[in-house]
This record gives sequence, structure tokens and C-alpha cells, in this order.
Amino acid sequence: MIPESQIIYILVLLATGIAVGFFCGLLGVGGGFLMVPVQIWALSSQGIESTLATRIAFATSLAVVLPTAISGCKGHSCRGVVMWREGIIIGLFGMLGGFFGGTIASHAPGELLRMLFGILVILAAARMLLDERPEKSIVQYMIWGLAVGVLSGLTGIGGGLMLVPIMIAALGFSIYQAIGTSSVAISFNALGGIIAYAINGWGVEGLPRYCLGYIDLQQFALLAASSIFSAQWGAN
Repeated sequence: MIPESQIIYILVLLATGIAVGFFCGLLGVGGGFLMVPVQIWALSSQGIESTLATRIAFATSLAVVLPTAISGCKGHSCRGVVMWREGIIIGLFGMLGGFFGGTIASHAPGELLRMLFGILVILAAARMLLDERPEKSIVQYMIWGLAVGVLSGLTGIGGGLMLVPIMIAALGFSIYQAIGTSSVAISFNALGGIIAYAINGWGVEGLPRYCLGYIDLQQFALLAASSIFSAQWGAN
């Protein structure tokens, strides 16, 4: 018989995945701001040390963001609001930044990582207050892509929480273009971070049983199973 605590663990992660997918499809964000706190709680309840739990949560969150963002991107592409050229440019530089950020986070103290996560959420909210409309340029795409990618890798979120407001306020995208194109970019961001966390977490002691580097495959399966489908719902 499955213990009650295990049933609660599974249901919480499935419910979180549904919420993450919906917001990813609806707003073009990866959903890490929802996943990471839940994952840290779930890992800590299993006796995982706090710093290690934070790294696992960041890594697994990015792993979930990748298929979820791709699913959301499919829905937005059907509506014709994805700017592929811009999304790929931002995303490629975001992938480099994500790898760099993920590598740093793999060796940084858990307290610092959680502080950066909190700061990022605050900055994303503040960014929405801006109302500037400068001209678009490839250089700006590269700079913002790299910067958001680093933050994505450092904090375990796809980067859409920062990227959508930046696309609207700093790059002049319409809200629908920003949401659709962000889904493309954060897919690349997540991939860079995933590679970094998988490499740097290889062979680390104290990890849960089924892990690929710092990526908890059990959490990934539960979160991704529900988020992929709800992303289509959010996009529509």
C-alpha cells in the first residue's frame, strides 16, 4: 500500500505541473517561480540537505520548462504570434547564459541561490512598470538573451518571467508577440541550464535515487506529465 505522504507528494507535484503548464501557455513564462518552492519543500521533506535540494529543484525545474515551453510554443505558432527569428536569436544567447548560470549555481551556496531567486521575482515585477518603446535591434536581442539566460540558469526558472516584460517594455514587442516568442526563447534558456546541471551534478553524493546529474527524474516525470498538456490549454 502506498503511504499517505507519498500520495500527497505525487498529487502536489501533478497539481503544480498543471498550474505551471497553464501559465506557460497563457503568459509565455516557464513556471519555475511556481515549481521551485514546491520542489524545495518536497525534497526537504525527504531529508535532502537544503543546498542540495535547491540545486536539484533548479535543475529539475529547467528540465520541466523545456518540453512545457515547446508545447506552449506549438499553440502560439498556430495563432501566428511567434516571431521565430527574434526568438531564436534571443534563445541562442540565452542558452549560453543558461549554461554559464547553471554552472555557477552548481557550486554556489543554497542561501545565495534562494536570495537570487527572490530578487529575480521582484525585478520581474518592477520591470512591468516600465513603458519604453525603443527600436528593436539584433544587439539588444543578444544582450537581453544572454542576461536573462544567466539569471535562468542561476535561479532555475525558464526566464519568461523576466523576458516577457523586457520584450514588451524594452524591445517593443506587442503583448501577444512577447508571450508567443518567449516560449521559443525560454526553450533554449532551459536547455543551456539543463546541460550545465547534468554535467556538474554527475556523481554528486546525497542525490535521490533516480537522477541525471542534479535533475530528479521522478519529479521531472510527474511535473512534465501534467504541464505539457495544460500548456496547450493555456495557449488557447
